[in-house]
Amino acid sequence: MHRIHSSGSKLSRSHWWLCLLLPIISACGQKKTTDTGNYSEEYLTIQKQADKIWGLNNSAAAVHYMDSAFRKLPNATINDKFRFYAFHYVHYQKLVHDYKTSLLYADSMIALAKKSVTPKQYSTNYPEANFALGDAYFELKQFNDAYQAYYEGYITGKSYLNTAAQADYTYRMGMIMYQKAQYKLAANYFKDSYRQSSVDSYTLNKDFVSFYRRQELLDNIGLSYRHNNENDTAIVYFDKALKYIGENALNFPDKKLHIDMARGVAYGNKAEVYIQNNQDQQAIALLKKSIAINLQPGFDNRDAQFSEVKLGNLYLKANQTDSLALLLHDLRSQLDTTKNPDAEADYNRLIGNYYQKKNDLSQAISHIQRYNFLKDSIAKTASLLMESDINQQLANYEKQHEIDLLSNDNKLQVIYIYAVTLVAVLTAIIMFLVFRNWRRSKKDVLTVNILNQQINEQNHVLENTLTELNNSSKEKDRILRTVAHDLRNPIGGIASLTGMMAEDDYTEEQKELINLVRETSVNSLELINEILEATNMQSVKLNLEPVEINSLVNNSVELLRFKAAEKGQKVLLETPDKQQELMVSREKIWRVISNLISNAIKFSPTGETIAVKVANCDDSVVISVKDNGIGIPEKLRNEVFNMFTSAQRPGTDGEKSFGLGLSICRQIVEKHHGKIWFESSDGRGTTFFVSLPVQPSDIASSSPQKVSVPVA
Repeated sequence: MHRIHSSGSKLSRSHWWLCLLLPIISACGQKKTTDTGNYSEEYLTIQKQADKIWGLNNSAAAVHYMDSAFRKLPNATINDKFRFYAFHYVHYQKLVHDYKTSLLYADSMIALAKKSVTPKQYSTNYPEANFALGDAYFELKQFNDAYQAYYEGYITGKSYLNTAAQADYTYRMGMIMYQKAQYKLAANYFKDSYRQSSVDSYTLNKDFVSFYRRQELLDNIGLSYRHNNENDTAIVYFDKALKYIGENALNFPDKKLHIDMARGVAYGNKAEVYIQNNQDQQAIALLKKSIAINLQPGFDNRDAQFSEVKLGNLYLKANQTDSLALLLHDLRSQLDTTKNPDAEADYNRLIGNYYQKKNDLSQAISHIQRYNFLKDSIAKTASLLMESDINQQLANYEKQHEIDLLSNDNKLQVIYIYAVTLVAVLTAIIMFLVFRNWRRSKKDVLTVNILNQQINEQNHVLENTLTELNNSSKEKDRILRTVAHDLRNPIGGIASLTGMMAEDDYTEEQKELINLVRETSVNSLELINEILEATNMQSVKLNLEPVEINSLVNNSVELLRFKAAEKGQKVLLETPDKQQELMVSREKIWRVISNLISNAIKFSPTGETIAVKVANCDDSVVISVKDNGIGIPEKLRNEVFNMFTSAQRPGTDGEKSFGLGLSICRQIVEKHHGKIWFESSDGRGTTFFVSLPVQPSDIASSSPQKVSVPVA
């Protein structure tokens, strides 16, 4: 099977190779015959035992058994040797992914097919060998050689009116068209192959290869339509493929692994349509099902890796960084054992974006650069196919076939002249091209060296800049804490002295000035305390203890009712009937709740109602504070949780706001591995939500999801 590198989509290659593991021959179960066109009974016994070992997901042991048993086989027939090489081809091509070794076995299959002693044997083995050869070349990116191998298989099948071989040819032509991004043509080729491979229901129930081929063709048609932006039609064919698998799976109970693998591929491809339609939840569900299937040992682990990349993109889009981190950790260990250049590139892109969200710019830049390098390499390889002219190749192969026919009509001398002339012309052209490319390559190498030097210099400058930024940030925090700490005592003294002076006998004008100084001092102290708390929050260790959350929220509400009463406001509280204990820092969580309620009072008009609610949601407790105040304008919503944000505004009665409270709240909640967010309409009120995990183990492992809680 091949994967389309530009999108990470799983394009299914027909598992015709499953027949290499099955003795699908006319001599099966019959008495031993001296006809070398058939299989010997001794070999069939060996094949049956090797298939049994293979079915236990131990292909290496199956190959070892085949090697040792085949050496002892007397008088092996041509078909025995052919199937022996085919067995090894499947192991190296489909499971080990050692395509150079599989190419050697495919060449051996071609050599044995040419030794066939009957037309029937030749028409059976030669197309199969060419398909194997073509697939090996395809994986090695030698597309011209692959196309020629497919063409030879097509000619042989056509000559013997072998419709199955013609179906294989149209199937592979569809693969080439898909690689060239000719998706409409690819869909038509796959449909032709589906029609050509049609069989009666009785044969289909017995022939696993035919069943497997047809479900993959339906899947590939859907994939072609998806790339052609015909998503509705794509969904129809993906559903057809899944339905087809479900209806026929019970006919092949011993092939559950392959059937589940096909189902996992279809799930992943269907998920991409939902991703394009922004139906992310449906896509996530399908991707998880696909990964759960193909991540198992012996399954299509490379497909699972691409599904994990798609799932990572959705986690990144939803800002679920904890889930993304766990996914990337698993994907890294998989890529270390199962190499996958496309998934490796996408892994570096995802982890680069993850570090960017974590403000680790050095790591982010490193992985993004690695991603760009890998993508450029993949793009250069993929461009080879795009540069080839398939129609011209077909014309050339047809001319070659005409030459072969001439040889059968005793025109060998003419053929030799043409061949020598063609070789001479091609040799001259090749020499010219080699010389021209050699001269160009020297210039290209020089250009690349210059570009690399510039990139290295830019990287060095970026590293120095990042180091300076980190040092500057640390120095800023230190200076900020020092200044705030040194200012707190004198300003506190001023506040105390002016408080005492306000009680003495002064004129009304003097008292007004003294109270103004006192109020300014108190506001300054509050700002200094918030600055100190904000800058020290990262280093503060939480003192976790069991806290009954309903009581904690109720206590905070009761303490702030008097403050709300000053503006004629009411604070309503709704809690669950059942008490709920959380492992949290009582003082820190109390600070968060009080800050949110104070903000609701501050930004709500006189006489309004503030609703506070506690609700249980799955494995978390969600606290919401809803006001009917001035709301948060759209342009300020991305800044409300930032430290020293420019989004601070005075309250409805002119109350002072420093812009640090929500930043501190977010730091506290995130240190508890919770989540804080809000929903707001400009001029129609705001609701803040705080989600905290229920169990202590959740603090270390869970990733809280955003939960919409209705507020009374």
